[in-house]
Amino acid sequence: MCAEMLHRDVDDGELAGAVSSALADGYRLALVAAHEDDDRIRIVYLLLAGRPDRRLELTVTVPLDNPKVPSLEHLSFAAGRFEREMLDLYGITPVGHPQPRRLVRHAHWPQDWHPMRRDAGVPPEFAEGGGFPFLAVEGPGVYEIPVGPVHAGLIEPGHFRFSAIGESVLRLKIRLWFVHRGVEKLFEGRPAAGGIDLAERISGDSAVAHALAHSLAIEDALGIDPPEPVHRARALLVELERLYNHAADLGALANDVAFALANAHAQRIRERLLRINAAVTGHRLLRGGIRPGAVALRAMPRPPELAELAAEIADIAELTLHNPVIYDRFAGTAVLGKDDARALGCLGYVARASGVPTDARLDHPTTPLPVTEVVGGAGDVLARYEARRDEFAASVRLATALIDSHDGPLESVTTLPAADRPRTGVGIVEGWRGTVVHRVELDAAGVITRCKIVDPSWFNWPALPVAMADTIVPDFPLANKSFNLSYAGNDL
Repeated sequence: MCAEMLHRDVDDGELAGAVSSALADGYRLALVAAHEDDDRIRIVYLLLAGRPDRRLELTVTVPLDNPKVPSLEHLSFAAGRFEREMLDLYGITPVGHPQPRRLVRHAHWPQDWHPMRRDAGVPPEFAEGGGFPFLAVEGPGVYEIPVGPVHAGLIEPGHFRFSAIGESVLRLKIRLWFVHRGVEKLFEGRPAAGGIDLAERISGDSAVAHALAHSLAIEDALGIDPPEPVHRARALLVELERLYNHAADLGALANDVAFALANAHAQRIRERLLRINAAVTGHRLLRGGIRPGAVALRAMPRPPELAELAAEIADIAELTLHNPVIYDRFAGTAVLGKDDARALGCLGYVARASGVPTDARLDHPTTPLPVTEVVGGAGDVLARYEARRDEFAASVRLATALIDSHDGPLESVTTLPAADRPRTGVGIVEGWRGTVVHRVELDAAGVITRCKIVDPSWFNWPALPVAMADTIVPDFPLANKSFNLSYAGNDL
């Protein structure tokens, strides 16, 4: 489906007014990407609004030798974090930012080395860095609990520092980017069709969402629109990814309050879904099913089997929530209010559980789909659990409709045209955690010169400390799992 995309070049004096006007018109800041062009740096601000699908790109150009932009942190919390990212990776100073501290680069990174710059060269020696300037909460009985970045389980590294009195949490600070991989840099120099393997590995449990967002961005740049059956087959893969992840989370949330029986059954259902995935694409995590201009399915799932799994998930959820002890642990715990969720720019089930409607399948559709929108309101662990439960059922209904209406071959390929000039493209997908956005730039030879990626976890991580206010330390594992954010998707 065609989206309305507007492009505007603005100078630094016009930027804040243009963004403020767009935000007032219902847009949200979805992405900020820097691009190095000879002796200049272009900074692109992508703003999105849905229903109808509207997209706005504002571009500011600054000199390479002294890049500065006015900070928009006072207009958008997300803008302030994008600015700190650009400061670290490109050396672009956000003038007027209230806290221009390092974000991606930890203290041991070389001070004046900005790895996304073309002249960055071989990284200098990393040094022993000073401690992170955590805000100390002081007072009688206040103490700190440092957790991570190395954890006892298999989760990725992240540091969580609690300031507490007894068990009551006064403040939580989260520090990430311990395994920054330079993923966006790895896309550079690849042919237009050559980045899909990397896209699938940005965040392993979101392989389909990132592969599709990247493919849509490449297709948008090259001016092609695959046939309708391709869009619908791709939508089916997105729903299959949603199903196995939601099933796992419903079990894991029960497990975090010691209800191992529900978790065992949920993991059994997840395993069945993974085997369905393997039959559909040849890979349990659905890799290989999507690439620019193409979709490749080996088989279609059987709707009766999906319906059976949906009924089992409903039974597991009912069994879980009818336990008064579990219900008490879920209800009223780690509340993220609607105003906070909206101000932080939250996405996916985190936003919807707090009463903020956001779904790229409806806001930025590639094809009309019979999507059942699930919007809660309480914003607590219970609401995030119920959102997953209800989305599982809605996803099965959508997948069944897509299977029943499928007409044509299981594999389809549209030849990618050659790029005749530098081009840009945007891909937007509602992954299982929320909206995934990719923006690519190609040169005249069809080579990727820039790929900017925003996983929903980028927007949702700052909401977890907000939700942890007025909780107790033992609730943190439960609250953290109710968000279930991606370290890899954030730590690109």
